[in-house]
Amino acid sequence: MSFPADTPLAITDVLGYLQHYLQELTECQNALEHTINATLVGLTAQLQQLTQLITAPTPTVALPLIPTSLPPVSPSSLVLSAPSKQWMRPKLPSPPDFSNKWSSRRAFLNSCTLYLRLALEQFTCDKKKIFWTLAFFKDGRAVKWSENLFCQETDTGIFPIQSWTDFEQQFQSQFFLVNAEADAINTLEGSSYYQGNQMVDNYLDSFLILASDPRYTDPRILVVKFCRRLKLNVQSQITIMPFGRPADTDLEAWYATAWRIDQVRLANEAFQSTLWSTTVTSVCSAPA
Repeated sequence: MSFPADTPLAITDVLGYLQHYLQELTECQNALEHTINATLVGLTAQLQQLTQLITAPTPTVALPLIPTSLPPVSPSSLVLSAPSKQWMRPKLPSPPDFSNKWSSRRAFLNSCTLYLRLALEQFTCDKKKIFWTLAFFKDGRAVKWSENLFCQETDTGIFPIQSWTDFEQQFQSQFFLVNAEADAINTLEGSSYYQGNQMVDNYLDSFLILASDPRYTDPRILVVKFCRRLKLNVQSQITIMPFGRPADTDLEAWYATAWRIDQVRLANEAFQSTLWSTTVTSVCSAPA
């Protein structure tokens, strides 16, 4: 841009400066416009991408087909699985070792039978039951009989007892009395069977075992035998009762009456023992 010739020098310098400054501002404005336009283009592109994501259809997931009819269910599939051992039952005590003592034969067999019934999941066959029971045969004729069974298996290749029922029968034939009923009758008919120093509870338990023989069908006979073997003082108190004496045919009433009299006797003995102890203590502590 040119100025007239008569323009003062000072004004020419000012106008030149202003012109230069205006040119710089114009260049800055152009640069800013370019930056703004580039930013707007970027924001517009991002906005379009977001819009496409929002408006795009949601992809569908293929779900498995649900059959209209269910397959048949067998009754066995409805059975609940067996619970674990630690939740089924508490730990059971093992039977005692068996040594052929007469008093323990029936108790040992009953103890084994009870354990086997409560622990069915441990014994899947009769052989396991038999071998487990034989493990408690530790002494006397019992261990010899067990050894003989295993010797037969070694010789023949087959264990001689195949079922638990057969084992029970052979056990009874080997270790029970040959004629237990006759032995019980002889004991009751003899003169050596008395209550003695036993409590009525213990005497009654023993008497019930002996009196379980089916030949004793008349309750009067059992009442006579039960009364005859009682202690004399208990027997006398029942016999001379003015009221409430049990009938001669009511064996259960005789059991109950004998038990009550024995309990009264024990309570009286305890009272007399305490009274005597108190009296002796008082006499000994009295001043001379």
